[in-house]
Amino acid sequence: MTLNQPHGWRQWLALLGTTLLLVSCLRLPPPSPPAPPQTAVLAASASSPPSPELRIRQYSLPRSTVHVVVIPTGVPQRFAIEPVLAPGLEPLEGWARQSNAIAALNGGFFDPANQQSTSYVIQQGEVTADPRQNQRLVGNPSLAPYLEQIFNRPEFRHYRCEDDGFYAIAPHRDPAPPGCQIETALGAGPQLLPELTLEADAFLSASNGTVIRDPLGYNRPNARSAVGILANGDVVWVMAAQQPEAPGSSGLSLLELADFMRSLGAVAAMNLDGGSSAAIYANSQTVYGKVNEAGNPVVRPIKSMLVVRSLP
Repeated sequence: MTLNQPHGWRQWLALLGTTLLLVSCLRLPPPSPPAPPQTAVLAASASSPPSPELRIRQYSLPRSTVHVVVIPTGVPQRFAIEPVLAPGLEPLEGWARQSNAIAALNGGFFDPANQQSTSYVIQQGEVTADPRQNQRLVGNPSLAPYLEQIFNRPEFRHYRCEDDGFYAIAPHRDPAPPGCQIETALGAGPQLLPELTLEADAFLSASNGTVIRDPLGYNRPNARSAVGILANGDVVWVMAAQQPEAPGSSGLSLLELADFMRSLGAVAAMNLDGGSSAAIYANSQTVYGKVNEAGNPVVRPIKSMLVVRSLP
């Protein structure tokens, strides 16, 4: 049909009107969310087989560049996530390479004065770091009212069960599910998801509306690290770095970190040691989260970390 044919223009208008009516009646689905910026597949090191399922992502937020590693845990299981404990204190990068890790994230809390952990670590079913043995911690009179809470802070666990295993986040005193054992665990805190447990984990105390204890500066931006579990059981690591041009006012608060973990689809999440300890290693590169007044990365030796290794 052409507009030069007799009555062609009337037929064309009728057809156009019908088409517009049909389009207006369609209920279009909402647009898909944009792909995460700067998404890349983590390249395995020369000593490890290719691992296309292990992914790193980078998100540019107004006050932070957030680095994310997603570790699949489905069957067949190709990766193991384990805590590593240093005899003293070690910077993340060299320590990760020595451990033959394909990815690493800074771990729990420690005392730099005596180089002892203030968080629990369990390796191969045995407690290898016990904060109750840290005399500077248990002998600190200002912490005496909070010790029972400190000794029951959350930990990132791997349960070994009769036929399978899975990762979870639970308070230290929580027993393993029936038929399972705690194979590995790394303590830190507070829990971020499903709810933020600042007071229960002794990271926030107030009296008559006045904050009397806030060691993490929960509502201030800072470099932060966290581990979470997605609805499908996969594990997600997050390290929120400060911006070199704004060292004193960049990073994420713990509230913002919890919201960010939720936006990734995490159903459980736990804060790790942050500030100068925040660091992540992936794709044979290390990013340190804290920057000094000159905008240069702060490289701080740490006591524990989480590593990813390829399974045979």
